Amino acid sequence: MNHISIALDGPSGAGKSTLARLLAERLGFLYVDTGAIYRAVGLYTHQRGQDPQDEAAVAALLPEIDLALCHEDGIQRMFLGGADVSKAIRMPEMSYYASRVSVHPAVRTFLLEMQKALAAKENVVMDGRDIGTVVLPDASLKVYITATPEKRAERRYKELVEKGVADSFDQVLADIVARDTLDKNRAVSPLRPADDAVILDTTELDLNQSLEALIKLARERLGLGGDSA
Repeated sequence: MNHISIALDGPSGAGKSTLARLLAERLGFLYVDTGAIYRAVGLYTHQRGQDPQDEAAVAALLPEIDLALCHEDGIQRMFLGGADVSKAIRMPEMSYYASRVSVHPAVRTFLLEMQKALAAKENVVMDGRDIGTVVLPDASLKVYITATPEKRAERRYKELVEKGVADSFDQVLADIVARDTLDKNRAVSPLRPADDAVILDTTELDLNQSLEALIKLARERLGLGGDSA
């Protein structure tokens, strides 16, 4: 049976995860947040006291990492060693660890088959930074979601404030810019739109407008609609 896959790529803070989750809900698809998987590897690296930039040290940890991606009531939960780390991987410092471990070829190879296997079993909406270019090059629909660094920092800062995490806007913006540089210049699977991806700039769009734009694309390209279509 051929399953439908929708790949959403884009830079940090572009709203990929939120939009992917909402799109999956509207379409009745499985949502796969690949960023959570890399964050879990980063968290384990942190827990073991290893330098995330030390490729050999990180690679040595991979065989002992026990990862599981589960869905409960439509919500994705990340488990590491049997413990639910869904909240822990969202702490600001985990963005640093995720970005550093994600550049290592060994890590990307380790997680690639896990991601492909999920798409082979279900209709999925998968978001990340190389879904349309590497993980699911034959995805039914590829969308590259972006926005200006300032707008992305504004959104991320608001999220952190709502969670009670102390951080300045300037620091959030600096982190966004630094993450962009790392992602776009890494040797393995650099961040870029797939050649056949649709570019969706959400700088001037709110969440609902962005979601409706995605629903429209799914409807036009795949003959799909949402529950409100």
